[in-house]
Amino acid sequence: MSWGVYVHIPFCRRKCWYCDFVSAPGTRGQMTAYVKALQREIKIEGRRLRERGVTPPRTVYLGGGTPTALPVNLLLSVIESLREDILALTAEGEEREFTVEVNPGTVDASYLAQLKKAGVNRLSLGVQSFDDGILQNIGRIHCGEEAAEAVTLAQKLGFPEVSLDLMYALPGQSLDVLQKDVARALSLAPTHLSVYGLQVEEGTPLFQQVADGKIILPSEDEAEAMYDYLTNFLPSQGYSRYEISNFALPGHESRHNMGYWQDASYIGFGAAAHSYWQGERYQNTADVGAYIAAIPQDEPIREPEEVMTREIAMAEFCFLALRTAQGLDKERFRHKFGVSLAEVYGEVINGNKNKGLLVENENFCRLTPLGMKYGNMVFADFC
Repeated sequence: MSWGVYVHIPFCRRKCWYCDFVSAPGTRGQMTAYVKALQREIKIEGRRLRERGVTPPRTVYLGGGTPTALPVNLLLSVIESLREDILALTAEGEEREFTVEVNPGTVDASYLAQLKKAGVNRLSLGVQSFDDGILQNIGRIHCGEEAAEAVTLAQKLGFPEVSLDLMYALPGQSLDVLQKDVARALSLAPTHLSVYGLQVEEGTPLFQQVADGKIILPSEDEAEAMYDYLTNFLPSQGYSRYEISNFALPGHESRHNMGYWQDASYIGFGAAAHSYWQGERYQNTADVGAYIAAIPQDEPIREPEEVMTREIAMAEFCFLALRTAQGLDKERFRHKFGVSLAEVYGEVINGNKNKGLLVENENFCRLTPLGMKYGNMVFADFC
């Protein structure tokens, strides 16, 4: 069985103004207590997996928050626990993708070298922009030069996969500024780029700043121009768009993220981590203090998400697969649900084909370029 592991580190040096993830600055004592709880959860789950004869995961992803906000010895202890209790379920098979999210303002050569030695082979760097003014506008702790230095350092140390996150439609950002960001990113020759449009989430500092008129965002037309530029220009530079927000050089796609979109199972460890196992979804408690207190006492930390009815499962299978350039595999749908895609969603597919948002052939149904732009409209129809 192909499956993945996600580990959530809910700490950061300073919470970015747009961030609504479960993360916050933490003390050394909080971080130590959290890692101890995390190690125990990993050990308990590893024992259960061994009893069921489950083979090792193909991918591991440490995200947050900012995993590298942890002192390096604490992060290495998490990696060691994964190796002892999860990755050693059976003999090693193919090389595993092992990703750690990195904030450029939290690492130096020694830190990255120790991650490399521990077996991490993919870094995902949250650059967002190389423009110092833009970075200040969204509360990032690094500057553009620090971001470039982190990428160069990772490459010099021999990490085979280096991915950069960029954002568009940011406060104070114009198309010209974005083009300069992309040019700087490409000059660093990463293997992978993720590009995300800013989402202003209620409850974040940025939401209030926008509501108070203290920060002005690009207009819808400006944001659309940025989107069009990215989706047209990056493929011309050799970065294939394999998912709505993700571009990669051939063979360098994120295998972990592809698992999410291809209905693979995964287990999440840590506060607020989500899991999808044998068709059921659940989430660990999002309260970091409650998580730390519950784990040593073997108290329940998992909270089931919505009941996965057959209708929900089919809709989810469809809209996750449609995020990818490959699209929705009709035979996989039939094999999983015992019914053809056309029988369930024929009208939805035809309606979106008429709008120019979907295309299909004998084997697959895919979003068109226009469908990629307005994917949420298509996904809503499937739901």
